[in-house]
Amino acid sequence: MAIMPETAPAPASGAPRWRRFLTPWRSPPDQPAWARPALLAIAAVAAVAYGWGMAAASVEPFYGAAARSMSESWRDFIFGAFDPAGTVTVDKLPGALWAQALSLRIFGFHIWALVLPQVAEGVLTILVLYRAVRRLAGPAAGLTAAAVLAVTPITVLLGRGNVSDSLLILLLVLAADATSAALLTGSLRQLLLAGVWVGLAFQAKMIQAWLVLPALAAAYLLAAPAARLRTRCAHVALAGLVTAVVSLAWMTAVSLVPSQGRPYVDGSRDDSVYTQVFDYNGLGRLTGNWATVAGPPSPLVVAARENGQLLTAETIGIKPGWHRLLAGPFAADGGWLLPAAAAGALGVFISRRREDRRDPLRAAAVLWGGWWLVLAVFFSTGTFINSYYVAALVPAVAALCGTGIAACGPGPWPARVRLIVAATVLGCAGYGAYLMSGTASGPVVLTAVALLAAAAAVAQLLLPASGTTGHLTAVAFAAAAVLLLPAAASVSSVVRGLGPFDIPFEPPQIAHNNQALAAAAPALTRAVQRIELQTPPGDALFGTDTSGLAQSYILYSGREVLPIGGFLGNVPAPALATLRADISRGYVRVFVLPVSPPGPDPRVRWIESHCTRVPQPPNRRPVPYADFFCGPRPGTASQPANAATGARPA
Repeated sequence: MAIMPETAPAPASGAPRWRRFLTPWRSPPDQPAWARPALLAIAAVAAVAYGWGMAAASVEPFYGAAARSMSESWRDFIFGAFDPAGTVTVDKLPGALWAQALSLRIFGFHIWALVLPQVAEGVLTILVLYRAVRRLAGPAAGLTAAAVLAVTPITVLLGRGNVSDSLLILLLVLAADATSAALLTGSLRQLLLAGVWVGLAFQAKMIQAWLVLPALAAAYLLAAPAARLRTRCAHVALAGLVTAVVSLAWMTAVSLVPSQGRPYVDGSRDDSVYTQVFDYNGLGRLTGNWATVAGPPSPLVVAARENGQLLTAETIGIKPGWHRLLAGPFAADGGWLLPAAAAGALGVFISRRREDRRDPLRAAAVLWGGWWLVLAVFFSTGTFINSYYVAALVPAVAALCGTGIAACGPGPWPARVRLIVAATVLGCAGYGAYLMSGTASGPVVLTAVALLAAAAAVAQLLLPASGTTGHLTAVAFAAAAVLLLPAAASVSSVVRGLGPFDIPFEPPQIAHNNQALAAAAPALTRAVQRIELQTPPGDALFGTDTSGLAQSYILYSGREVLPIGGFLGNVPAPALATLRADISRGYVRVFVLPVSPPGPDPRVRWIESHCTRVPQPPNRRPVPYADFFCGPRPGTASQPANAATGARPA
């Protein structure tokens, strides 16, 4: 299956295994000598981009607090508890947080230890994507896909934070790799392994992991070696069963544990992890009523959204629509190479339309094209998506670009192919210039340079073929022109210290807001130390309405901060009776509660009516929350509100 010529094979074909182990930079015998070194160079550059400045990364505090809580208790680890006392869980499945918690448990609490798993996951994704694309389209296509994935801004931004999508994407690319192997060999074991990977990805991002299943199934049904369609359908059904079993195993196990033996499941009114996954994080995300599944959210959360105090302030107002991913922040995150991906997919389907059903290039286009299409439809119709969601589209875009290169065939290319490639380069450059014009701080000179590079590449491509050297020069010009703008956007994001919630070339004020937590870390640490002097070691530092006010203090102290109502403040945990018992025995004495507007929660109202409100210092700016002291003497309890932060995005 020589889709692309594999000249100059690696010289290590006859070398003993121990020598190949000591020289990992050498390509395997079945790949060209240049393949492995080029791949490792791409992975190394990506690792530097992901890890640059990771010791002071701007992390998402809600997930960070949960990871720290889980790192200090195996009970919290197993159930995915948000707070150290295990009052309530995070409002997602904890699969990605397990990796972060283990990192913190091994290395101790450091911001870099919280980000390290995502850096590793991002680099591994590049390596696995290369293998998945190479299986069906050859090494040149695999390297193209790896390079596109590495330079796309949202991929770089995702690797610089602590959100769960990096693990989701790695596991799904592993599933695509196993499916590609099954397409070539007919191995049922490989197809079942793909089902296992998707099931594990479900632990990281729930239903989103299942969105790639139609693409994997379609590719296998089309191109698997089994001659009978009935056999291929049976294999797909069996793999689907494996996916369901692995996906639902943890949820079922947690559901069998009595409610008094585990934290309350956030995002549900009935303490059900199935409600959390399939209603709050499933159907509710499409209909828009996810925030009210467990009841009305706290006024603090509503006010934070209305006042633009969330990390997603730049994208929260983008409405659903067919063009949602083609313009604006979402396109600036991951859409730079969409014209090349579309041209690659169309080129494969047109040029290979008469091939046998098992044609590997067409199977690759079905797999990765279906991946992109299903996810794009869901992301375009959902009521709200975070900016980093679009990172899940990038492996498909990168793979389609590589597959398109494979469809062009070995060089030198004929005139028709060179004309198509030239048009694709112009399309990418023009679309990139359009995206740059929509950014707040993208330099105009960079756009001009990119357009000039595209013009030079087109001129080189349209020149008469002049042998291998001329062909390689034209390809180099085209690659530089296409990758210049996304690579520049990625470099700018690294230099400015941006993370998953940021947009390339976003306004400085937005970037400042998203990095405020990292800048406030020393002040938060000092505040925690002052509070701990007033609080016995076995007691909660204080209690808050919602997890949003507790998250930063848990993140930087590892101490219990009792969250009332979970993430949105609307779940019935802790119950009022439990709260009163905690107050009566002195377990929690201080509460940070909303006062403008006042919260309707009966637990909040009871504290306000039975505890003493601490006067606000005259030199502090007005804030929508206040401190309440529950005990015989007020003392000095105003400190907890000094650095409390708003709620995180969903």
